[in-house]
Amino acid sequence: MAQTESAAGGAAARGGRWAPGTPILWRYRENAGERFHICRPVTVVQDTADLLAVWMAPGTEVVRPVLADGTPLHREPLTTRYTKPRAVRRDRWFGTGVLKLARPGEPWSVWLFWEPGWRFKNWYVNLEQPLERWSGGVDSQDHFLDIAVAPDRSWRWLDEDEFAEAQAAGLMTPDQAAAVREAGARAVERIAAWGAPFGDGWPDWRPDPGWPIPALPEDWERTGVSVGGA
Repeated sequence: MAQTESAAGGAAARGGRWAPGTPILWRYRENAGERFHICRPVTVVQDTADLLAVWMAPGTEVVRPVLADGTPLHREPLTTRYTKPRAVRRDRWFGTGVLKLARPGEPWSVWLFWEPGWRFKNWYVNLEQPLERWSGGVDSQDHFLDIAVAPDRSWRWLDEDEFAEAQAAGLMTPDQAAAVREAGARAVERIAAWGAPFGDGWPDWRPDPGWPIPALPEDWERTGVSVGGA
């Protein structure tokens, strides 16, 4: 079972791993582009050869994409959501925090959500490029299609409409879309087998109350030196 880690802070742990309590950035590049359009400061919970676990606390300042006029993406009709010009803006992550788990080389990460009072809500499988590790954090690119997994182990696809529209808008080639579907099928097999990280006790994990909320740096878009996968 996962255990609460004490805050450590500071530089990466020995052997190139980050110590528990270290603040890093979890970023996503825009689709069919090279700029970063999502940045989330997070705190390292665990960083081993098998797993990177990070915590995004409630109230964290983040960067998220919006339309060029400032309209939130979810308010734009799906048929034009991926074709109108975009910008980014600083915002806050409201609601409960998110625990993110990523295994090296896997084309998805698994997020855990709780209701207020730490009642476990669900797992969320975010299909994405395998994380690329750099000196200040990890980078990826979102693949639109997701999977929600309930506490009773039932699951369902999410955002299939966005996945289809992204292909129609030219943000994903047929070959890329097929690879994402294949990755999703492998994730479903993992869920059915209740393999890692689903059966590892993470819903019982709690953050160290002494951890501060990491700050969003001014140079959040900076290019770091790649140091391999997560």
